[in-house]
Amino acid sequence: MHSDDFEHDHQKTRAIDEALSRIGKPIPEAQARYVAALEDCECKEGMFALAATRRQLFGGAGVVAAVGMTTMLPGPAMAKAPPGAGEYPVQADSTKEQGRMMGADGGYGLRSQFETDVRWVNPTKTAGFSPLQNSYGTITPSGLHYERHHGGIPNIDPARHGLVIHGMVDRPMRYSLADLRRFPTVSRTYFMECSGTTGSEIMKAREPTAQRTHGLVSTSEWTGVPFSTLLKQTGLKPGAAWVLAEGADAAVMTRSVPIDKCLSDALIVFAQNGEAMRPEQGYPMRLFLPGWEGNISIKWLRRLEVSDKPFYTREETAKYSDLITTTGKSRIFTFTMEAKSVITFPSGEMKLPGAGFYEITGLAWSGRGKIARVEVSTDGGKSWHLASLQDPVLAISQTRFHFPWIWDGTAAVIQSRATDETGYSQPTHQQLIVERGPLESGSLFYHMNAVQSWGIAADGSVKNVHPLG
Repeated sequence: MHSDDFEHDHQKTRAIDEALSRIGKPIPEAQARYVAALEDCECKEGMFALAATRRQLFGGAGVVAAVGMTTMLPGPAMAKAPPGAGEYPVQADSTKEQGRMMGADGGYGLRSQFETDVRWVNPTKTAGFSPLQNSYGTITPSGLHYERHHGGIPNIDPARHGLVIHGMVDRPMRYSLADLRRFPTVSRTYFMECSGTTGSEIMKAREPTAQRTHGLVSTSEWTGVPFSTLLKQTGLKPGAAWVLAEGADAAVMTRSVPIDKCLSDALIVFAQNGEAMRPEQGYPMRLFLPGWEGNISIKWLRRLEVSDKPFYTREETAKYSDLITTTGKSRIFTFTMEAKSVITFPSGEMKLPGAGFYEITGLAWSGRGKIARVEVSTDGGKSWHLASLQDPVLAISQTRFHFPWIWDGTAAVIQSRATDETGYSQPTHQQLIVERGPLESGSLFYHMNAVQSWGIAADGSVKNVHPLG
């Protein structure tokens, strides 16, 4: 490393250390001793001249008398617990009152009633967006995984449901959920993304938060049977090239899948994040095609028909195709979700309390493999700097990135740019418009993976901004 580079890195590290030292609120040494007080016993009486006993400290009156601290008790319980939580009274002092007994939750764990993150559901009730801006790590809780439905959520009894594989096969078969569970299974951590994610953002900034711009992407551990295992049992006739996947929802969702994908990494999954898949994710079974647009991973899977040609269904012609507005033509069968990223903190509708140190963090993913690097800009794309990638970095899975930043309190535009292991880098809005033409109205701009910009005002408020104005 050049000596100038070393000195620059040293100065940056020192500046970050100094900024970090200003976070938090200093307290008097005597108060710190009280917080770290040991268990009461006669041998410790008088060790500290002003020390209150442990009971006095946490009981309230003693500590106020000792050092004049203001006693703070938890606020009242919420009037109504948020989804996924139970409502319980808040104890004034949890060390003096027995907590609730096990089993109060019915045997299935609940989250705290003080955690309120939920999916945002669009006005038509056809999509639920994951709250990415409040996420940790990379795994999306099953209850917050994004949803997209075309005919509502069917309620299916697994005892009456089966998967039929037929068409150009040697031995047509029907498998129940119990049958699938008898096969050797695999578990894989993959992201899934709706190809319409951020599709409304191509020409201008429309949605206010990371949840509503990028919330139709989530990562889970999926468990099931490789599709190739089942095709080995049925056999394939010469010329087999495509498979029609059909769901058991009211839309009878159907998509054509190339046989090569079916024989490589495709899965028939029945579990998510260690438990049976949720109904909104396709219970009791769904097709899962890693790295491809979410719509083709058919939920509530009931039929797989092998053919020598694609079926050209509605959802791969009129919908989920890429309109090229400069020619009036559309691309079809553009399955892969290309490299993409978004800064989740700070992001839209947040507010920074003041100048100082902040860790910029976000998520990056690619349907073509692992994320190789993520760069962050704090000046609207004029300069870029490498972010650190949090382990593990998995193929076709979201990767969390981090970037230390000392904000000087002036207006700024922050961005992230992902590059995957194939060398493909996330494009700008302008590059996508040049390639596929502008889209002022009409259907969504599918597979929209342009660099996202968040504008930070001098007062610390953050909003979605568009690079084209």
